[in-house]
Amino acid sequence: MIRARRARIVATLGPASRGVEKIRELALAGADVFRVNFSHGSHQDHARTIEDVRKVEALVGRPIAVLADLQGPKLRLGEFLDGRVRLKAGHHLRLDLKSTPGDASRIGVPHPEIFAALRTGAAVLLDDGKVRLRVIKHGPDFADTVVEAGEMLSDHKGLNLPDIAIPIPALTDKDRADLNFALKQGVDWVALSFVQRASDMAELRSLVQGRANVLAKIEKPSALEALDEILDLSQAIMVARGDLGVELAPEEVPVVQKQLVRAARLRGIPVIVATQMLESMIHAPTPTRAEASDVAGAVYEGADALMLSAESAAGDYPVEAVSIMNRIITRVEQDPRWPELMRAEYPVDDADADALVAAARKAADAASTACLVAFTTTGQTALRLARERPLQPTLALTPSIQTARKMTLAWGVEPRVVPEPDDIEDLVHVAVEQASLGELAQPGQRILILAGLPMGSPGSANILRIAHMPTRR
Repeated sequence: MIRARRARIVATLGPASRGVEKIRELALAGADVFRVNFSHGSHQDHARTIEDVRKVEALVGRPIAVLADLQGPKLRLGEFLDGRVRLKAGHHLRLDLKSTPGDASRIGVPHPEIFAALRTGAAVLLDDGKVRLRVIKHGPDFADTVVEAGEMLSDHKGLNLPDIAIPIPALTDKDRADLNFALKQGVDWVALSFVQRASDMAELRSLVQGRANVLAKIEKPSALEALDEILDLSQAIMVARGDLGVELAPEEVPVVQKQLVRAARLRGIPVIVATQMLESMIHAPTPTRAEASDVAGAVYEGADALMLSAESAAGDYPVEAVSIMNRIITRVEQDPRWPELMRAEYPVDDADADALVAAARKAADAASTACLVAFTTTGQTALRLARERPLQPTLALTPSIQTARKMTLAWGVEPRVVPEPDDIEDLVHVAVEQASLGELAQPGQRILILAGLPMGSPGSANILRIAHMPTRR
């Protein structure tokens, strides 16, 4: 099953998309990676879901990745005596550390780190920004605030502090338990929420120890200030526009999205654009025109993948949401101006190590070239090709199913598991055979083969071969 598009689709699994048959429908509709959200559900639920994804992988004959998304230190209010309160502009509300139920005058916030970081005049956003407070006085265990906007507030709503780096660890005790479980289940990617600094990713990598690839979710403005350092320690990033959109002004979000997509492309690591892409499809069978344009915009920017959250996890039309996203991506990539627009900020070939890959991409521009074939042990050769955004598909051949699964997130890469070739002649034979099986090349067309010697040794590719597909007799 070969995709007719380059950008990939990440679909979140949940109550609306459980079971082998439903997951199979999502894969056939276009999902390449399945996200398991550890903010919801039990370990037992997640174990069953991951097992079902592996069954579907065998059914569809295509590597499929599982992305474990850790909840992270989500800041929340305590409880109200009556479950909710009504506020109005000018209303005074105290935040404190008390565990007793709150009322219209005060509410508990069980996060002492918040009060240590607050400053007078700071904005406090509640319930995804629906309620906005301003700090007028604070101490080590309280903050007096005035309501600037918002009317209703209920139990356990989220809390955001724009422009304030909160001194809390990125991995909670729950995250550590979830991470240990996810790694035992053999997940392929681990996403860390609310990354603020490079040390957050360093801690995650030290715990993962290479058993999965790590992904930084960029949803805090403070992460933008340390972006280069975070990218140094990440194997992919996610533009998580939900919380990022709460803490940034609306007009800033599309600018930051472009900044993050470009930064990831320059580094040659996958970038996912996520949150509210087809949100109306949670309850509607078709998206709004604005949502379709949003998806298209991310494709024109050259994002590696686009993600569905509640649309596929809890919506009424999960398969339809994946299908329409697949159709939008495919249509954009048929636009004659798509390559020009996607490459508008194309990175300069600035690394000697990528010279052979850049040459392969340029050679691929010839009309007679049908596809590129990359033999890879770790996936790095295929990722370097994806960075160059060749218009022909890249067939990534590896002896490792774990490597193949991780590559399903990369732009334009079609991973397949094959035995390790014995020599150069065998390598060419396997490349031609796999290109033919995938119907990526027709008789008489040529394919470009990128590999490294000695075989099986991780490192830079050092061989570029041209092979011609045999003609039928």
